[in-house]
Amino acid sequence: MTRLIKRRSALRTIAGAGAATLAAPHIASAQGQTTTWRIQTSWPGGAGLQIFKDWCATIVEKSGGELEFQPFGANDVVGDFQLYDAVRNGVLEAVNPFTIYAQGIIPAATFLTSYPLALRNPHEWDVFYYGLGGLDIARELYAEQGMHFVGPVHHGPNIIHSKVPIRSIDDFRGRKMRLPGGMVAEVFTEIGAETTVLPGSEIFPALERGTIDVADYVGPAVNYALGFSQVTSYISMGPPGFMSLYQPVDLMDITVGMDAWNALSPQMQQFVEMETHVYSDMHHAAIQKADQEAWGLFEADGVEVTRLSQDDVELMTEVAVPIWFDYANRDPNSARVFKIQLDYMQSGSLGYVDPALTEGLTLNL
Repeated sequence: MTRLIKRRSALRTIAGAGAATLAAPHIASAQGQTTTWRIQTSWPGGAGLQIFKDWCATIVEKSGGELEFQPFGANDVVGDFQLYDAVRNGVLEAVNPFTIYAQGIIPAATFLTSYPLALRNPHEWDVFYYGLGGLDIARELYAEQGMHFVGPVHHGPNIIHSKVPIRSIDDFRGRKMRLPGGMVAEVFTEIGAETTVLPGSEIFPALERGTIDVADYVGPAVNYALGFSQVTSYISMGPPGFMSLYQPVDLMDITVGMDAWNALSPQMQQFVEMETHVYSDMHHAAIQKADQEAWGLFEADGVEVTRLSQDDVELMTEVAVPIWFDYANRDPNSARVFKIQLDYMQSGSLGYVDPALTEGLTLNL
């Protein structure tokens, strides 16, 4: 017991020394030295940031003092859209971004995360990544950009807040709606919404002023903390069991600069891969727990939850399918990734997409 206490005390001393060398972390393979990674998440605060920091704090002891994660919140070191430049240039060793942010340098990243009416549950994305070859393709594409894609991290659905009740997709027609752009915006534009792109920080004032009637954003816990119950009276969801039509899951990931990754031993690389699985599970469950608590707060504030029907799901799928093909055909790797997912969605396992919906549509493989 005495030896264990002394060892833990030594690990804390080493971790503290690593933290003191933030400006120039020392990556070494020599026995007894700690590799310190600066790792920044896209979470600016709240439950997401705390879950991330709690996980990072476990790494030095779990790794026997070989590796330490020094966590930073959104914008603490660089802006969200500079995360990939930061890991490629060594400003950060690793990042925990929303995967969609990579689409600026890796077009196929559009299909490495949730898109409207596609794979609808976290385990389906795990099947894609760990069973159907998605992880190998992601690593290939990231390696071309000087980065190593360690693995996906599950978050949760995004939801829609509204000043008016939305009980069918017809109710979106003519509504001024904030969306993140891309495929999501095209689907809602197709069903008649007047879409606009706003950063998250501008959603509350836009709803308050009446500039927009409807807004999507992340999950209940975060949105409640942002005050959305003060400026909207309704939350629109899919049918029971389908929390969000347009983004029923949300994916983050752990990405590492290639130099930092290659400096690790094969054993430590395997450790980081295993810990990414652990973090994904912890992160997803903890976010859902926070969301469960938030529902009661929305109800107490008089916010009503409305649900679309299964018919609405099928109609929106018809709208989404040609848009999927359009985006997939903009880039050969996008088509390659999408083909795997389409085959899965049309298989007996899922059956989300009637083959009739893809008749006459082709992929540029």
